[in-house]
Amino acid sequence: MTQVHASAIVSPKAQLADNVTVGPYAVIEENVTIDSGAVIGSHVLLAPGAVIGKNVRISHGAVIGTDPQDLKFGGEVTKAIIGDNTVVREYATINRGTKYHMQTVIGKDCFIMAYAHVAHDCIIGNNVIMANSVNLAGHVEVDDFAILGGVLPVHQFVKIGAHCMIGGGFRVQQDICPYALVGGYPLKVVGINSVGLRRRGFADDVIKRLEQTFKILFFSGLNTTQAVERINNEIEIGPEIENVLNFLNRSNRGIVK
Repeated sequence: MTQVHASAIVSPKAQLADNVTVGPYAVIEENVTIDSGAVIGSHVLLAPGAVIGKNVRISHGAVIGTDPQDLKFGGEVTKAIIGDNTVVREYATINRGTKYHMQTVIGKDCFIMAYAHVAHDCIIGNNVIMANSVNLAGHVEVDDFAILGGVLPVHQFVKIGAHCMIGGGFRVQQDICPYALVGGYPLKVVGINSVGLRRRGFADDVIKRLEQTFKILFFSGLNTTQAVERINNEIEIGPEIENVLNFLNRSNRGIVK
């Protein structure tokens, strides 16, 4: 049974599924869709274009679906999509897309902590963790299982690979390779995210091949083209290594080395 607090304001043009809970003073505007089991906390704003998945939890003061902070935005009808089982904590802000992607997307089972910001046209995968005050500029892509430490600004159009971990408080100006452990000033790859990979059940031989790949790519003194050629010649190319090579091929900003 859907429960809406008496002080909440819900547009008659919003679509709420069964078993949705809406807290005090929440505002849900027209053209918002909320799937079953979602819990909308107090003082939350869901603006037009917000699409909230099943069992999503949105905490006090979060704002989802507001206009992009982009001077090129022309008022086009776009969306901000939150995947099933994702948690959005206090005062996080998520803007909807522009005509570039027509949507901002956060995947399933993500954890978006307090005061984080996801700008227009960002595409976030599944099982991503963004710690407090992470700030993603427009058009950022974050792949599955990435972990972003707190107070972390990410430059527009940056791509962040799957299963990587970025330390808190640094500045991300270029793409982050999948499986990498990244930190320091200036930002650099310090190894693979071996702890995270073992926790997720990666086999020891896969981790060993990734370590060998990273040694060539980041610690041999070779440029990226030379390193890729050597990796292809010396390393068994399983799915994980192929993922690294494909990521390098689609990187536009260059990678953090």
